[in-house]
Amino acid sequence: MRRWSLFLLRATLYLLLLGPLAAFGLYGLSTRWFYPQLLPSEWTFEPLMRQLGSPLIQAALARSIFIAGLVTSLALLIGLPAARTLGLRRFRGRGLVLLIMFLPTVVPPLATGMGLNILFLQLGLAGSVAGVVLVHLVPVLPYTVFALLGVFARYDEGYEQQARTLGASWPLVLLRVTLPLAGPGLAVAALFAFLVSWSQYVLTLLIGGGRVITLPILLFSAVAGGNPTTTAILALLFAAPPILAIALASRALSGGATVVGQQY
Repeated sequence: MRRWSLFLLRATLYLLLLGPLAAFGLYGLSTRWFYPQLLPSEWTFEPLMRQLGSPLIQAALARSIFIAGLVTSLALLIGLPAARTLGLRRFRGRGLVLLIMFLPTVVPPLATGMGLNILFLQLGLAGSVAGVVLVHLVPVLPYTVFALLGVFARYDEGYEQQARTLGASWPLVLLRVTLPLAGPGLAVAALFAFLVSWSQYVLTLLIGGGRVITLPILLFSAVAGGNPTTTAILALLFAAPPILAIALASRALSGGATVVGQQY
C-alpha cells in the first residue's frame, strides 16, 4: 500500500511539473487545436522553426544567457567573500548587515526599479546592458550570499591552516581547499543567481527602457498579443536554460563531498 502511495505521489508531482511543458509542446508543434479536441488535428515543426530562425528571438535568447551568466559570475565573485566573512566572523553590526542584505528580497521590485531608474539615468546606465546587469545584482546577491552562508556556518578553517603550514600559497589554498569544500554551496548559489536573473522582467523593463530586449520581455509581449503558438514556443525557450541549469547543479551536488587531502 505504501509503495502505491509513493508511486501515485511521484506521478502527481511529475504531472504537475511536466504538464505545462507538455501543453506548450502541443501548442508549439501543432496547428488547428481547438476545444474540445483532446489532441491537435495537425502536427508541424514550421511554427517552431520559424520562431527559432527569427533574428529577434535569437538575439534576445543570446542576450538573456549573457546577462544571466555575467550576473551569476559577478554574484559569486562578490558573494563568496561576503558570505565567508559573515559566516566565520562575529562582529558588532553583523545582524544589521544581514538585514540590509535581505531587504531587496522583500521590497517590491517596482519600487526598487523606479528608484534605481532615476539613479541610472543620471549615471548614463539606463537603456544599457551594463545597467541591466547591475540592477539584476540587487535581487540576486541576497540569494547568493544566503546560500553560501550555510556553507561557511559549518566551515572548518583548519584545512586552510594545514595547507598554509605545508607551504601552500593563498591562491593555491583557494583553488585546492576553499573552493572544493564550498563546491556544493557554490553550485546552489550559482543556480539561484542564474534563475533569479534569468526570470527578471520588471527590472529589465524599467532599466532597459525597451532597448535591452531579453527573452522574458518577448514572452510577456507574446502573451499580451494572444497568439498561443508563439507564446508556447517562447515559453519552451524560456524554460530550457533553467532546466539545464538545474540538471547541472543536481549533477554537481550528487558528486558528494570533496575530500581534501592534497600534498603541497
